[in-house]
Amino acid sequence: MSIKENILYFDEQLKNTPCRLVGVSKTHPVEVIKEAYDAGHRLFGENKVQELIDKYAKLPHDIAWHLIGHLQTNKVKYIAEFVDTIQSVDSLKLLKEINKRAEMFGRTHPINCMLQISIADEETKFGMTLKEAESLVQSEEFRSMHYIRLTGVMGIATNTDNEEKLRQEFRQLRSCFDRLKETYFFANNDFKEISMGMTSDWRIAVEEGSTMIRVGSGIFGARDYSKK
Repeated sequence: MSIKENILYFDEQLKNTPCRLVGVSKTHPVEVIKEAYDAGHRLFGENKVQELIDKYAKLPHDIAWHLIGHLQTNKVKYIAEFVDTIQSVDSLKLLKEINKRAEMFGRTHPINCMLQISIADEETKFGMTLKEAESLVQSEEFRSMHYIRLTGVMGIATNTDNEEKLRQEFRQLRSCFDRLKETYFFANNDFKEISMGMTSDWRIAVEEGSTMIRVGSGIFGARDYSKK
């Protein structure tokens, strides 16, 4: 199917759910992303700062860009002016830097941030424990931040075909969200997102309560691994 047909397919699949589609455009050229844009899609995810900067400069500015990869504090300044959402917040230190840089740019709208929770058995994946997330949201430093908005949690499941394991990990993330929502954000309507599920497991993630799936090859086809 074409990129437009893939976008329409996911729109149809998700229309009766609370879930939105993040088009993961990493390693794909601007021309390919423009095809998805012309099909009406406006929500895209990148995992590398430099690639995000380059694409932001070349594509329409009504795109909502999500940074979904690990973010080093020294690179926040390059995207703080324009990024819509940073899904991969894994420390208070990073969140403080995001708030600081957003303030420096005088943003009129806060940067949306999501707490990345570790749910996989793979040491290469980043993320906080629930205990660490609770410590963050209870801190005085977090309460003093005015240029970020916590909107939910994100997690990356183990790369496996074991459906029960995937469900277990997605349920763990949903449980973390529920705990944070009920304890710290029960009156905050902004805290509502659970970003989980990718091309290979998005159906399971939606069944387990995802509000945001991150799909790359399911939209754009095979990734170009020759790009660094």
